[in-house]
Amino acid sequence: MASSLSASQKVVVVTGSSSGIGYETSLTLSRNGFLTYATMRNLNKSENIKSLAEKEKLPLKLIELDVTDDGSVKNAIQSIKAEANRIDVLVNNAGYGVNGAFEDLAMEEIRAQYETNLFGVIRVTQAVLPIMRKQKSGIIVNISSGAGRFGYPGGSAYVSTKFAIEGLSESMSYELEPFGIRVVLVEPGVIRTNFVNSMVAAKKSQDPNSPYSQLMKNVATSFQQMLEGGSSSDVVAKVVLKAVTSENPSLRYLAGKDVETWLDGKRNMSDEEFYKMMKQNLMK
Repeated sequence: MASSLSASQKVVVVTGSSSGIGYETSLTLSRNGFLTYATMRNLNKSENIKSLAEKEKLPLKLIELDVTDDGSVKNAIQSIKAEANRIDVLVNNAGYGVNGAFEDLAMEEIRAQYETNLFGVIRVTQAVLPIMRKQKSGIIVNISSGAGRFGYPGGSAYVSTKFAIEGLSESMSYELEPFGIRVVLVEPGVIRTNFVNSMVAAKKSQDPNSPYSQLMKNVATSFQQMLEGGSSSDVVAKVVLKAVTSENPSLRYLAGKDVETWLDGKRNMSDEEFYKMMKQNLMK
């Protein structure tokens, strides 16, 4: 893997790079000349990205970083700063989904969801910001979701973390702009990745006696159909590349035709009409 840093080469850190969106984003950015630190909680899952990077001689390095661990985040960011002397782009991608009706969710399941999806973003961003502020430049890309703009049945834990990411990002953008730091939200629709396979079903929601059992079955069936028409991870990676290479990046970027359709509906329908449409699509 190439490692020397040229004077003009930009340095990017991507969390959750072992698979899916993080994997594709790390490869896409390194193929476009960014010195890319592909980080992940478990380096045992790095074999695929490592072999591709070596084969293509990409400027990509692997770093262990667990977004739920203060020490891990601090060590990883300090190590990158010591080696590259700067961080130009942070892509907060690490995350997973908990699936289950709200009443069936255990507090520890909700806490774990927030610890990765929300507090993980906060932890890594707070570690990187002093570096960017000193440089007077930088871009923070937060991978949100179409589900950061509207809810769906069975998604209360996941959706609420993404709503929080949206509000966090909007608020941060005002504070950071005077320091030359831009904040970008990327909102994917349904993406064909192992994200779906790695979704965690709330324990109680798997009980056939749950009052929400039939609802969750209907939602799962509808979701499977949507997945067949979903976008691939590289669609999101290309949107990230567009944002971080733009002279004046937008606050929000959509990634996927499905999310464009949903948000068009959200803009043009009343809440009641949108609710009815979602019920028809997901609960039939």
